[in-house]
Amino acid sequence: MHDLTTGGDRGYLRIATEEAFATPELLAAYRRLLDSGDADDPGFTSLWGFYAGDSPRARLLRERLVDLGERRLADMDATGIDHAILSLTSPGVQILDTARATALATHANDVLAEACRRHPDRYTGLTAIAPQDPENAAAEITRGHRDLGFRGVIVNSHTHGAYLDDRRFEPILAAAEDLDTPLYLHPNTPSKGLIGPLLEAGLDGAIYGFAVETGMHLLRLITSGVFDRHPRLRVVVGHLGEAIPFWLPRIDFMHAASVKAGRYAAMKPLQLKPSEYLRRNVWVTTSGMAWQPAIRFVHEVLGADRVMYAMDYPYQCVSDEVRHQDELPFSSGDLRAFFQTNAEQVFALKPSA
Repeated sequence: MHDLTTGGDRGYLRIATEEAFATPELLAAYRRLLDSGDADDPGFTSLWGFYAGDSPRARLLRERLVDLGERRLADMDATGIDHAILSLTSPGVQILDTARATALATHANDVLAEACRRHPDRYTGLTAIAPQDPENAAAEITRGHRDLGFRGVIVNSHTHGAYLDDRRFEPILAAAEDLDTPLYLHPNTPSKGLIGPLLEAGLDGAIYGFAVETGMHLLRLITSGVFDRHPRLRVVVGHLGEAIPFWLPRIDFMHAASVKAGRYAAMKPLQLKPSEYLRRNVWVTTSGMAWQPAIRFVHEVLGADRVMYAMDYPYQCVSDEVRHQDELPFSSGDLRAFFQTNAEQVFALKPSA
């Protein structure tokens, strides 16, 4: 458990729950993959073809990603962030071959663990894994949880076009459930089979494609019965749930209709309605979505205990957004839950005084 300091006169800490980092070794692997032309993933080529380039934004972002010291801490201080939950940037190691992915995930976890040891009051880590080797990934989840002090697992959506509802990934889901450690389902660019029209229109990234990809992934977990098989599995999703909360009545209705009609072999009866799994097994964060009307809606629909603050650093680093969320029309208790105590409970952080 991590000991956090108090939030001063605000009455709460600001804990940012979706904050990215990278190692120089991972960025070098991305560069080699791009240069080789062997990346059979148009989304990766689009996204990291830009961020590996020489534009001012790309250079600034890479500098911030690899900094786990003074620059990141200064940015946290400047924007009013007391504590950050750090995770390996998308697509993590999931774009790489199995051997390289496994080695780079282990290395990234060791680097992050050292940063958390240096700044225990400012950082908490999530375990990076290589889903390409599910058994090894499950072992790394255990190492991260028991040996490195991490408080969750990061999965950057699809792995070479495969999703976590695929039975091959059962060891990963079982490990997260058995250890009662949350799985953060972070966006990736849409998979090769999904991306075509989005990429053609320039909509493959954060503007829309991320939500299409990750919202679909979350819905696949629900409708495939993952949460019936793993009822204690906890999943965290950013960007206010990747739009899924806004579709709940229609999803419930059409799921029931599809099951009754027997239209799809993959659409089986579930123990609960899809919306009930969202309220039982899923938490959402505000990363990249500092918009009061949407936050208030999701807060109402899912409940005050289901919504957490996030900034999405370094991809989005706007101090005004932090102050804007300080002004949410919530009770003092709900505001404290939003910024602090929900994160403390979900990520097993030691509560502050």
